[in-house]
Amino acid sequence: MSHEAFPTESPAVVTCGLPYANGPQHIGHLRTYVGGDVYSRALESLGQQTAFVCGSDMHGAPIAVGAQQEGVDPEAFATQYHEEFAETFPQFGVEFDNYGRTDDATNHETTRAFVREMEKRGFVYETEIPVAYDPEADQSLPDRFVEGTCPYCGERARGDECDEGCGRHLEPGEVEDPVSTITGNPAEYREQSHRYFRVTEFQEYLSAFLDRLEGTDNAQNQPREWVEGELRDWCITRDMDWGVDYPVEDGETDDLVLYVWVDAPIEYVSSTRQYTDRVGAETFDWAEAWGAPDDGSLTGGADAAATTDDADPAAGDTSAPADDTDPTAAIDVPNEGGEVVHVIGRDIIQHHTVFWPAMLRAVGYTEPRAVMASGFMTLGGKGFSTSRDRAVWASEYLEEGFHPDLLRYYLATNGAFQRDVDFSWEKFRERVNTELVGTVGNFLYRSLLFAHRNFETAPEVEPSAEVREAIETAIDEFETGVNDYSIRAVGEATTDLARFGNEYIQREEPWNLVDDDETRARQVIGDCVQIAKAIAVLFEPVCPDKSETLWSQLGEAGSVHDVETDAALEPPAGDLAEPTELFEKIEAERVEELNRKLEDRVAAATADDDVDEAASGETDETETDDATAAEGDGVTEFEPIADDRIGFEEFQELDLRVGEIEVAEPVADADDLMRLEVDIGVETRQIVAGIQGLHDADALPGTRVVVANLEPAELFGLESNGMVLAAGEQADLLTTHADAEPGTKIR
Repeated sequence: MSHEAFPTESPAVVTCGLPYANGPQHIGHLRTYVGGDVYSRALESLGQQTAFVCGSDMHGAPIAVGAQQEGVDPEAFATQYHEEFAETFPQFGVEFDNYGRTDDATNHETTRAFVREMEKRGFVYETEIPVAYDPEADQSLPDRFVEGTCPYCGERARGDECDEGCGRHLEPGEVEDPVSTITGNPAEYREQSHRYFRVTEFQEYLSAFLDRLEGTDNAQNQPREWVEGELRDWCITRDMDWGVDYPVEDGETDDLVLYVWVDAPIEYVSSTRQYTDRVGAETFDWAEAWGAPDDGSLTGGADAAATTDDADPAAGDTSAPADDTDPTAAIDVPNEGGEVVHVIGRDIIQHHTVFWPAMLRAVGYTEPRAVMASGFMTLGGKGFSTSRDRAVWASEYLEEGFHPDLLRYYLATNGAFQRDVDFSWEKFRERVNTELVGTVGNFLYRSLLFAHRNFETAPEVEPSAEVREAIETAIDEFETGVNDYSIRAVGEATTDLARFGNEYIQREEPWNLVDDDETRARQVIGDCVQIAKAIAVLFEPVCPDKSETLWSQLGEAGSVHDVETDAALEPPAGDLAEPTELFEKIEAERVEELNRKLEDRVAAATADDDVDEAASGETDETETDDATAAEGDGVTEFEPIADDRIGFEEFQELDLRVGEIEVAEPVADADDLMRLEVDIGVETRQIVAGIQGLHDADALPGTRVVVANLEPAELFGLESNGMVLAAGEQADLLTTHADAEPGTKIR
C-alpha cells in the first residue's frame, strides 16, 4: 500500500460488503454496490490496475433462521438468493470481476488457514463463557436465535448486535433478559467453551491504523472511541451446524463453527484469488495485491512464531492476555501489498476497521488503504421495511421500465456518500428531469443533431482554449473525486461539463453561424463534439450503458469501457450517427401511479396481523419503524439529529452569506418555483427557490435571507446560482436578528 495519489503502480482491490443471502434486494441495498462499481470504474479510467470483487455471505444465524422458517436446509435457502444477486447486480451495471460465495471450497480453505496461523502466532485462546440456551428446544442460541435487551443502551437487541439502539457489537452472553426466537420462551445462560481472538493485543496498532486510514470520515471516527477505550477480545466461534468448521488437528473433533464475521471478510481474499485463477497472475496477481507472504502460504510467513502460550486467561476474563508479552512484536512486517478499498454500509464499520485489520495484521497481510462507508437510505422519509413491503425492490424498479443508469446517477450523486439519503419517486423524477434530461441530455442531443445534419462527421478542428480548459477542469475534478473517495464528485464532474456545454452552444449560436461564418460554425460544433466525447469518457463510471450508447453515436471505435480519461481530449474520429435522446422525462402522473402502488402494498402488508418481525431474522440495516405522535395530542415529532457530525473546519468551508431579495416572481408553468434576484454584497445572484405558494412574491423584496453558495443548477430553463435556506414544510425563510449587511458571512 502506497498512500500515493491514484493511479499508483500497485494493484488495487475494491470490495463491497457481502450481501446476506437471506432475502431479495431493494434499492437501498444497491447504494454501496453501485458506489463500489462507480469507484472501481473510475480507478480504471485513471489507469489504475483494479480488481472489483465481492460474494454472497452464505453463513451465519440469519441464514439459519430463514432456512428454519422455510423448512429447508441453509445451503439451499442461501443459494436461491446468491443466484438472484449474481443475476441482479449486472442488470444495474454492477460488474464484479469475481462474485463468489463464502461457502465454497476456496473460502473454507483460506479461512481455516487464516485461523490456523492466528492460533500458531498465539492470538487465539479458549475459555468458558455464558451462552444463551433454550431448554425446550434443547439447543444453544447463537446470534439471531436470541433476542433481548442491550446492556449498554437498554434498547431491543438481536444476538450479536444492538440493531435498534446504539448499534454496538455484542458478544455472546451480553444480551439481557434473553428470549429464544425458536420457541419464544425465556432463555437461560450456560457455560460453554469457545475460542477468542486477542483483539486487545492490537490496540496500539489499530489506533495508528485509524490515523492513516483513508476514505469517509465516519469510517475513521466512529470506531476510534471503541479502539482507544474499552477494546475487548472477540469470540470467533459459534455453536451451530452451518458455517466454516473450526480447524482442529487431525483426529480431533470440534462441534463449533467460525463466527460469520471471520469467514465473511476473508471472502475478499478468496474472491480475489479466484479472479487470479481465472485470468492469470500476469493479468492480476492476488498475492501482490494482498501482500501475501513470500513463502507462498495463504496466511503468513512460516518463520513467524508465537510468543505467548495458549493458557486461558482468568475465568470470565476475555480481555486479558495470557502473559505480559506483546505477541504483535513477533509479526513479520507485512509486504507493502496493493491498494485495498472497502465500500460498505455504515452499520458494519466496526467489523472493517477493528476486527478485519487486526486479522490481516495477525497473519501478515497488508491493511486496507481506505474504507468508504455509506449513510443509510430511507424511503419517503421513512425506513425501508421488508416485512411491510415498504420498499422499492430492485426487480420492481426494472419491471417499471426505468433504465438502471438513472438509479445509478441518483445513488451516486445525491449527497455525500457517508450522508443518509432519502429516496422518493418525486425526488427521483426531479433529478432525472433536471440534471440528466435538462442538462446532460439536452446538450448532447442538440449538439450532435446539429453536427450530424450539417457536417455528418466531427469537424477536424483543434478545441478552442476555452473548451480545452473546461475539459481539463472536468478531468481534474474527476481525478480529485477519486482521490477524495467522493463518487458524487466523480459524477458531478460530468454534469458540470455538460452545464458549461449548454452555456457555450447557447452563447455561440452555431445555427446562426452556419450560413454567415462557416469557419466559426465548424469551430463551435467541433468544440461541442469534443465536449460530448469527454462526457462519454467521464460519465462511464456513473452511467456505463448510456455512455456506451453515446460513444456509438459519436462513431468512436471500440468500447468506452476500455478507454482512460486522456481520451476525453483526443480528437473525435468517427462518423456521427443521427443521435437519439439518451434520457427521457418522467411525467408527474407516472410518479403518482408509483406512489399509489407503494401505498397499496404497504397497506396490504400492514393489515396482516400475523407478520412477526421479531422472529424474521431480517438484516436490513435501513429497516426502521417511524414513531409518530398520537393523533390530536398537539405534539410534533421531528426527525432525529444525524449521528454523523461535521467538524468545525468542515463547517468553516461552507460559504453562507446574508443576502437581500431584490426581485421575486413566480416561474411560469412551475407549481412551486419562484425566481429570485438576491444581492449578496459582492454580486447579485439569480436563485430559483421552491417557495411559490408559500410566500407572497410582492412581499419578498427587501427581505434579508441566508444564502448557501451552491453550485449552479438549471431548473425549468433558468440557471440557479445558490440556495435560500428555509425551515420546515412551509419554507420558513431563515433571516437575521439584526441588520447584517448583504454579503456578511455566516459563522
